[in-house]
Amino acid sequence: MNEFNILVTGANGQLGSELEALHGHYVYNFCFAGRDTLDITNLDAIKNYIKDKDINVIINCAAYTAVDKAESEKELAFEINADGVKNLAFASKENDIKLVHISTDYVFNGENFKPYVESDKTAPKGVYGESKLKGENEMIAINPANSIIIRTSWVYGYYGNNFVKTMLRLGKEKSELGVIFDQAGSPTYAKDLAKTILDIIPLIKNENVEIYNYSNEGVLSWYDFSKEIMRMAKLDCKINPIETKDYPTPAKRPHFSVLNKAKIKKEFDIKIPYWKDSLDEFLIRLGERK
Repeated sequence: MNEFNILVTGANGQLGSELEALHGHYVYNFCFAGRDTLDITNLDAIKNYIKDKDINVIINCAAYTAVDKAESEKELAFEINADGVKNLAFASKENDIKLVHISTDYVFNGENFKPYVESDKTAPKGVYGESKLKGENEMIAINPANSIIIRTSWVYGYYGNNFVKTMLRLGKEKSELGVIFDQAGSPTYAKDLAKTILDIIPLIKNENVEIYNYSNEGVLSWYDFSKEIMRMAKLDCKINPIETKDYPTPAKRPHFSVLNKAKIKKEFDIKIPYWKDSLDEFLIRLGERK
């Protein structure tokens, strides 16, 4: 394959938008499709789009990501996160297309005491994680060659709403905040993930679907994350640690969802930035680093 004609689904989301922002740095041809352009729950629409645009790589960023809302919108979550991925996998296999699918740390139950490797047992705690796992399993069963699943966690970026932007807003509005300290994970700067995906596309060569973990380096709690955001932005807002039980949500979250990234680093020879370095870069980009 000498030329890559890449379809990015979910192009209006955090990751899709970062891929579009970076696309000029790569000698690939891109088609960016939001849901208004291409609905992944419509198999015929996918097939027609692939044919019309001569697509040979799909990066699937389309997803239902409202974790709490999914508890009351189970059918919709599964329609997008499972049925949609099934459609993309069918179309990819039928047309010999590489498929890069983005999944989540929420496929795990969070009861580990060491970072999760790709082969660890999955056991989602909520509808969102269940729907994402179903999508993974559909893709693995259909098995489009030269395709991968990337599990990521705590994504934030320049586009759309996310935890960092929320903390920046609240830090300006309030003198103190309570933030959960008993959930540990690793943030992922969407730009770092987008760059990694675009870098490894030519290197993906496997007969069966492979799963990889990706997040920034480092382990922290939401409390730690919030404290560092306030420090870097020089916001005078006290962050108080609170327990998960004191902040009930419709969906249960994993208490520990740190991902082991040794596999993706070794197989593709990549270096992953430390979370504080990426947060620093992001805040500078936002104009919030003081």
